[in-house]
Amino acid sequence: MAVSSLDSRVFRNLFGTQQIRDIFSDEAYVRRMIQVEAALARAQSSTNVIPENIGRDITAMADEVKIDFDRLSLETDIVGYPVLPLVRQLVEATPDAESAKYIHWGATTQDIMDDASMLQIKAGLEIVKSQLDDLIGILQRLSKSHQHTPMAGRTHLQHALPVTFGYKCAVYLSSLLRHVERLREIEARCLLVQFGGAAGTLASLGEDGLKVRRQLAVELDLKDPSITWHVARDNIAEVVNFLALVGGSLGKIALDLIVMSSNEFGEVSEPFVPHRGASSTMPQKRNPISSEVILAASKLLREKASTCLDAMVVDFERASGPWHLEWCAVPEAFVLVVGALHQTNFALSGLVVNVDNMASNLHSSKGLIVGEAVMMGLAPFIGRQNAHDVVYSACKTAIETNDSLFSVLSSLPEVTTKVDTERVRELCDPLRYMGGSAQMVDDVLRAAEVYSGQILGKKTTTNGHTNGFTHKLADSH
Repeated sequence: MAVSSLDSRVFRNLFGTQQIRDIFSDEAYVRRMIQVEAALARAQSSTNVIPENIGRDITAMADEVKIDFDRLSLETDIVGYPVLPLVRQLVEATPDAESAKYIHWGATTQDIMDDASMLQIKAGLEIVKSQLDDLIGILQRLSKSHQHTPMAGRTHLQHALPVTFGYKCAVYLSSLLRHVERLREIEARCLLVQFGGAAGTLASLGEDGLKVRRQLAVELDLKDPSITWHVARDNIAEVVNFLALVGGSLGKIALDLIVMSSNEFGEVSEPFVPHRGASSTMPQKRNPISSEVILAASKLLREKASTCLDAMVVDFERASGPWHLEWCAVPEAFVLVVGALHQTNFALSGLVVNVDNMASNLHSSKGLIVGEAVMMGLAPFIGRQNAHDVVYSACKTAIETNDSLFSVLSSLPEVTTKVDTERVRELCDPLRYMGGSAQMVDDVLRAAEVYSGQILGKKTTTNGHTNGFTHKLADSH
């Protein structure tokens, strides 16, 4: 019986995907540990630490072995770790006694568990990368198609200056492009093989230990570190903090969508699926469910990042407890981030963009949103501070009289004697005050196209992705 929403039969598809759960399942983890034990035997055979045929024999056994999970669970409860109970079953499953005695040769429990976790992390990052690639493609499309779609830019939830919806999407996109750069660095820096023996020194293998570790890295396709990292957990913390950074970017997008989809704004809405976001008492409701789940996952990811930072603080050459924090935090972080990416891809790939409402909201403050434009237009004639004071007073009058900023300014001699009325009208037009937003969108799109060309092979997101998820959601009701 599940006690977490991540594994719950009711909630789990909101917070994750089956693909990522399969990578971090008990069965997958045990299979990874078996894979590591077989790879270690091959590495030791190829470096002449154990007889040449042993690696082949142990690998053949590992490919066929059936694990008794009830027994493994019971013995893990007693031992406190699953490796010794697992090794017992592997030894029993190996027909040749000579081969069986070399299983787990020179290794320690943490070697096997860390390597199994590292293989899971590597596979999990591939899914994260794939989901990020899809999201980058979606945001490229939105940034380009809405590059010139005007809307109100807001600071402190108040009208600030005009922007475009494409500009907003390009800001989101820019953070994701930085995330894929971080991911490449993590793959090069953090995916380290672990093999150190009892205290990390590989003393049981003497001068052959480092040769075995190098070959084990080859067998597992991991990086060979300069030194054992049993108690240097920065690479694990970096991976999970990276996932939290991705979650932070997704949370920002989700929060924007939640506010923009309110009735008072009505600027966007999540894709329509019958009954999605429905209320049990209010038939009119279409709640932004994906965005709400993303926002929750974003907060939970920051908790997991903090937990893994705590797990870095360990004692001496083997942790007396903090390592256990990773057992909980790492799988949950991956499930959460992949689930959040999946929900974000759904929400944005079919996002309903209400262009008319964006325009209406932009003009609702009757020119007040371009107060800065008028101030900067007057500044060369009456000075910057004086211009600020004049426009501030005009804005106050416009608000109190429910008049337009242009109308108020047109009645002020200190304005009309300095600036032509038509020029004042132009200064009060929000569509004329977009600054360098269009150029910045182009710059981000150019960077995204380079990434798409070099890394994705010009992969594009198709409607099939959206429709597949939409139909799945529809079928579930």
